[in-house]
Amino acid sequence: MAKKTIHVVSHTHWDREWYMPFEAHHVRLLKTMDTLLDLFEQDPEYRSFYLDGQTIVLEDYLQVYPEKRDKLIELAKEGKISAGPWYVLQDEFLTSGEANIRNLQVGHRDARPFGAVSKIGYFPDSFGNMGQAPQLLRQAGIDTAIFGRGVKATGFDNKVEDAAAQESPFSELRWVSPDGSEVLGILFANWYSNGNEIPVDKEAAKAFWDRAIAAAERYASTSHLLMMNGCDHQPPQTDLSAALRTARELYPDYEFIHSNFDDYIKAVKAELPQQLSVIKGELRGQHTNGWYTLVNTASARVYIKQKNQKNQTLLEKVAEPLAALAHRHGLPYPHAVLTYAWKTLMQNHPHDSICGCSVDDVYREMTTRFDKSIQVASSVVEESAAHLNGRIDTSGFADMHPDAVPFVVYNTSGYKGSGVATVELRIGRRYFRDGGSPADIAARVESATSAAGYIVDTAGRKIDATVEDLGVRFGYDLPDDKFRQPYMARVLRLTFETGELPGLGYAAFAWIPQQEAAQAAASSLVAGPTAMENEWLKVTIEPDGGITLLDKRSGQTYAGLGHYEDVGDIGNEYIFKQPEGDAAITTVGRPAEIRLVEDTPFRASFEVTHHLPIPAQADDLLQREVQTMVPFLKRKAGRSGEMTELSIVTRISLERSGRGVKIHAKYVNTAKDHRLRMLFPSGVAADTHFVDSVLEVAERDTTPAPEWVNPSNCQHQQAFVDVHASGRGLTIGNKGLNEYEVLRDGQGTIAVTLLRAVGELGDWGVFPTPEAQCLGPNEAELIILPHNGSDRFDAYTEAYRFQVPLTASQTDVHAGTLPPVCDMLEWEGKGLAFSNLKVNEDRGELVARWYNMSDSPVALRICHDALGSGLYASTIMEDRREDIATEDGAGKVELRGFEIFTAGFDR
Repeated sequence: MAKKTIHVVSHTHWDREWYMPFEAHHVRLLKTMDTLLDLFEQDPEYRSFYLDGQTIVLEDYLQVYPEKRDKLIELAKEGKISAGPWYVLQDEFLTSGEANIRNLQVGHRDARPFGAVSKIGYFPDSFGNMGQAPQLLRQAGIDTAIFGRGVKATGFDNKVEDAAAQESPFSELRWVSPDGSEVLGILFANWYSNGNEIPVDKEAAKAFWDRAIAAAERYASTSHLLMMNGCDHQPPQTDLSAALRTARELYPDYEFIHSNFDDYIKAVKAELPQQLSVIKGELRGQHTNGWYTLVNTASARVYIKQKNQKNQTLLEKVAEPLAALAHRHGLPYPHAVLTYAWKTLMQNHPHDSICGCSVDDVYREMTTRFDKSIQVASSVVEESAAHLNGRIDTSGFADMHPDAVPFVVYNTSGYKGSGVATVELRIGRRYFRDGGSPADIAARVESATSAAGYIVDTAGRKIDATVEDLGVRFGYDLPDDKFRQPYMARVLRLTFETGELPGLGYAAFAWIPQQEAAQAAASSLVAGPTAMENEWLKVTIEPDGGITLLDKRSGQTYAGLGHYEDVGDIGNEYIFKQPEGDAAITTVGRPAEIRLVEDTPFRASFEVTHHLPIPAQADDLLQREVQTMVPFLKRKAGRSGEMTELSIVTRISLERSGRGVKIHAKYVNTAKDHRLRMLFPSGVAADTHFVDSVLEVAERDTTPAPEWVNPSNCQHQQAFVDVHASGRGLTIGNKGLNEYEVLRDGQGTIAVTLLRAVGELGDWGVFPTPEAQCLGPNEAELIILPHNGSDRFDAYTEAYRFQVPLTASQTDVHAGTLPPVCDMLEWEGKGLAFSNLKVNEDRGELVARWYNMSDSPVALRICHDALGSGLYASTIMEDRREDIATEDGAGKVELRGFEIFTAGFDR
């Protein structure tokens, strides 16, 4: 009988920031890497070390020791250290599909100078795994994924637990995406530290190996056993060679090798049994007791998630598409600048960072990173829009008025539709260079201009708008060829309805000044003292602030929407735990203050104010339990008898062209240790519901598996969650609210978490996090989208559009080569979602991406005339595959169910 082989793989799992701030971990990384380099020099038997699948480990080391780059390249080419495939080890569910793709793209690009890229889908500690991972990996040329969570229960402090029903009896399985893409999945069945700190002493080694070998053999489907020699922030084991010599002496019937993942995977593949378990789609730990999936990190520090959504959307849905369109018309594409912005953002994407489960210092630095990335992306947007503006023909506005002030509104969502846009125009500019003191210049501008006027479109039609005169203000130009140019100008803030905009394009408008202010139009969406109505919807706000919504298209009525629910939380940043016997406090039946705050022809808004009395914090027992590390499941703390008032101001808006009801809530959190949610009863008692996940719309069970004992069944979302049946459906979209629960209340109530306030990190020690209580101002944005079930994809499209801001940019009157209204990427495909438009770095060609939201094949038709001479199919890594046949400037390709498809445009 052949010997079993024990593959000892040395590694460190490097959380870049967690229970210490980044720079504290950074210093430890420098020491760890120095030790590793010395170990390679001193011990020829020490074969290799896996650098956690993320190139940022190398980047952070070389930031301090750039002179050691050549040495690292030498070690990588010898196979002693790894590079990639990721830039960072992200949380998959809290980062967008494009962010996950950029992570692979940047990781591969940064790894190439070191030699071969590690072709392993490495997810050691992700808090669940996205269902499209096998498809993404396959498109990146990766056929094996190694992961630690989502199939078998892994408990608090990384303790492996048994579950009543395992989805796979082996650590090896076949993991299949919804589209059918498959990879070999290897589960860390005994975690990624099962071979950590191997003893050299024979007696200690015997005890260690007896336990470790038995545990590994329990799950391995082949004769090759994996021992992970390392753990979180673990330095290399410098006496490992001696420890392996001891093991060989103690266990002559086993072969012990200091291995690497490539050799281990190759050996496993050669012996895999025919009948491995097949796991499909998302890995979310549903066949567990439900306490340790760590899904509640989706609601820890919600403000961080909201910043992330704003940052991601600005980069992938605004900056990159606008820069691509500007590049098509002569502006160099800012590859390096955008990569810098993406890297700065992705430094916030490691699971312990974006998940909100680190110490407070981490989030102060993360906020700065978000701001930096947003500032860079905003500069790209401004420059790209200005370049396009200069090529758009606005000369027609001169015929309408000699002093017309043109501006352009860009829609980069990928979907056609109308919206309400806001633009700030600077009129009557007078530059300091023309002489006079700033005060004199301001006075001349004041006397020469006014806020009287109106907006027109390119056909000369007047557009309903509200005008806010912000007065005369200082401004400046920064020309490319001369010194800064300060000026004074009157600033007007215009808010108006755009009419239908192209899906990925623009429309020009102009401000027409006149002597007297235009009279307000008489039309209104207000339909009663607390009601609004447009062509599709009627909204009534009830005395307690709840919303009754009539969908005129389906005839369905939805009642009790938008109520608030507050409960106690004695858990931590990882896990929500409601105190025993705690009853929810809601706004149902509590009188609210309701007033009309906006009444224009294109939008109406009511403001609803609730004064909700809630406990000020948990009782005193909680702090004693936290300090003495009482496990959260054994805590007996309740809510304090001391009360505070949670004042919530909710703006409920209906637009003339709107297919949904928009909600903007503001509240100053004055309480600790609690959770605030907004509730939306769908009136549909469906067994499953649908949710925007990562590059897919996933169908999930509303009732959890039998093993699930946690009373809460919260889950991750990206842009929306939907509950529907034949003839009736409700989609709730959001901006940066990543946690929801579909309640098992017979009403299919969608509960969206707005705030979760806790005071400790949790996990393996006592780490107070007072800033995770999120005291002070908070806000949330959502949209209610009713539908009839069969048109659910239209509601999904509206939820996607809701997240993407319109870009408005002032220009002047001039001739141009581009028309005043243009759709620069026309496409068709019912049930397809648009993901991104950018420029390939190596070839300079535009690439665009879609994914199929349905399980059925869908034909995608792409008009390429405005972007390139032809089309070809690509991968997420932008590798060119086959050409796409085109006719009359358009190409057609059929996407299989749930397929992620990238098209390239020949120059």
